[in-house]
Amino acid sequence: MSSSDRVTGAEQVVWDLSILYSGRDDPRIQADVELAQSQAQAFAERYKGKISTLSAVELAEAYRTLESIYDLVSKAMNYASLNFTTHSTDPAWGGFLQRMQEQYAAINQQLVFFELELNMLEDAQADALMNDPAMAAYRYHMESGRANKPYQLSEPEERLLIEKSVTGSSAWTRLFDQIMASMELDFMGAKTPMPRVLARLHDPERAVRKAAADAVTAGLEGRTMELTYIFNVLLADKASDDRLRGYPSWIKARNLANKARDEVVDALVQTVTSAYELVARHYRLKRALLGYDELTDYDRYAPLMLAQSSQFYTWEQARDICLNAFRSFSPRMAMIAARFFDEQWIHAPAMPGKRGGAYASYGTKSTHPWVFVNFTGTANDVRTLAHELGHGVHMYLAGQHQTLLSMYTPLTTAEMASTFAEIVVFSDLMHKESSKAAQLTMIAQKVDDNIATIFRQISMNRFEEAMHTARRAEGELTTERFSELWMQTQRAMFGDSVRLRDDYALWWSYVPHFLHTPGYVYAYAFGELLVMALYQLYQQQGADFVPRYEQLLADGNSDYPEALLAKVGVDLTDPSFWAHGLKVFEGYIAQEEALARELYPEKF
Repeated sequence: MSSSDRVTGAEQVVWDLSILYSGRDDPRIQADVELAQSQAQAFAERYKGKISTLSAVELAEAYRTLESIYDLVSKAMNYASLNFTTHSTDPAWGGFLQRMQEQYAAINQQLVFFELELNMLEDAQADALMNDPAMAAYRYHMESGRANKPYQLSEPEERLLIEKSVTGSSAWTRLFDQIMASMELDFMGAKTPMPRVLARLHDPERAVRKAAADAVTAGLEGRTMELTYIFNVLLADKASDDRLRGYPSWIKARNLANKARDEVVDALVQTVTSAYELVARHYRLKRALLGYDELTDYDRYAPLMLAQSSQFYTWEQARDICLNAFRSFSPRMAMIAARFFDEQWIHAPAMPGKRGGAYASYGTKSTHPWVFVNFTGTANDVRTLAHELGHGVHMYLAGQHQTLLSMYTPLTTAEMASTFAEIVVFSDLMHKESSKAAQLTMIAQKVDDNIATIFRQISMNRFEEAMHTARRAEGELTTERFSELWMQTQRAMFGDSVRLRDDYALWWSYVPHFLHTPGYVYAYAFGELLVMALYQLYQQQGADFVPRYEQLLADGNSDYPEALLAKVGVDLTDPSFWAHGLKVFEGYIAQEEALARELYPEKF
């Protein structure tokens, strides 16, 4: 029996959303939405057309009022979206989410004037307001918002785009989620939800991994018409938005949202793609250790299993691994993470109708974060739990110390705490392991994870670049054209170290990030390489580093990433920064190569 079929103890671990509402029919939901609507109307009546006349004290008051409106309406949206991800095939929850999205959009329409009018202020007036002590809590938010000034439209146009997104991009991404959640694959004689099948790609048995990969491909083949069309519609929708706003490239909007300068992102992509040979070094080593003539796409996540017969983890074991590792780094971090378990802030079981993958949600300023995973007992699930708990700790600290507008970090620094948490867990386990064979197993898994987080995400960024460019130049793309671009960008990363079968060509079509958040994926590589630098600092500075790191998390989105990171000794403006991060990764590969040659010289 594989880990994904065994009882883990996570089967009944579901979150308690009662801090939001008691159920879909709770009358407080509509009461809160209607109150937010009336407050938004009053806000517009009070401030619309008058932003240029406000003093710094009055503008700060307006910001605080705006935050209270968004906190109120976000409770209803959070309740809808959290429940939809656990009941994605339930029409009642789908309809409820749609209703909340429509009402949220209506409130946004009434408030959109605020930032537009702020951005219309002359620079001198804006600078005077931002530099006034009364605006200290909102200076950065106002300043960073003004970076969008060249790309904003008129208020009627902005209102129209908000309204149309509900029946446009949001509707199509919801349909994608429902298709993925409803997809039960024919796997080894049983109908199995896709997350459980994907988990079997980590199975020690090669035949099981191949059966899992074949089942995923077959499932995607059965939905190519719908998925290809959804991708085409959303690519065209983004191209239209980019053209209307005047963005010079498909990625510009994401870079602005991430508070990342174009040249910093370009340097990241160039540094990683130029180091693809590191990927090949690892997979050649893995092929030799596994004793295969060649590695195929379904062998990428094969565990080495050199020192243990099973990699099954119960929920309790996963909990203890994460909390013990967090505690060894920071008791405060462990204390916060423990609340997610103790107070039912986690939804853990993999089950029919539940969306695949994992995420953490901020909640609102007046609530707390939640963590969503599909736990089946694999080692990868333990790492995913650590990752999402890292997000959760970051979100909790930012929510405790920042205003609502400054607690939601950009994607680039959002991945910082999650990947740091993974390294903390890995380092703790490595430190406690005395067997060299077990250490080799662990470090090979770590390199697998780093490749998935750094190199695979950048290769997917290259696919995004290719498909957005092709959609704008060639018109609607066929399934075969998407697959061609996918295989080109994937093969560039693997080189001759992994054989990608033709069956792998459709695997672009199940990645939600391409649709939910175009341009997202490079943030994983950004966060991973950044964390390697941060962990080096921790190793050098020891306990003195911990309070500075905790403060970095508590700072949330209160300043530009380079300004916040400078406080802990990281210089994002250094053009060679990413190369330093890759040196750390190359050190992991050198370590696994040395251990492999010491333990198994006959294989080399």
